[in-house]
Amino acid sequence: MDISKSDWKLFREKLPGWQEAYMERLNNEYVALLTSNEKASDKFWALEERIKQDRRRPGVILEMSKSNAVWNIVRLIHDSVITIDDLCDFSSELKNSVSFLLDR
Repeated sequence: MDISKSDWKLFREKLPGWQEAYMERLNNEYVALLTSNEKASDKFWALEERIKQDRRRPGVILEMSKSNAVWNIVRLIHDSVITIDDLCDFSSELKNSVSFLLDR
């Protein structure tokens, strides 16, 4: 699926902020894990496993290409990095494409 030039530009502008907010949430979850009453070794290995999983999520790293932008937005929504409301500035065509893919 391809997107318009203006939607592509807007996506590239918004993505760093979305990712930064998502990583802030992850950091808060890591802090909660590290300050729990578990044994230090359990916390260490749990954190290591979480980071290993989280580093592959689209909220942390995303391959940028115009042809994958709609799919990337769907992944961001699916992983709770953003919501459909975060797409309010995008074109109706993009929002419809994303909604269609989410409903499948």
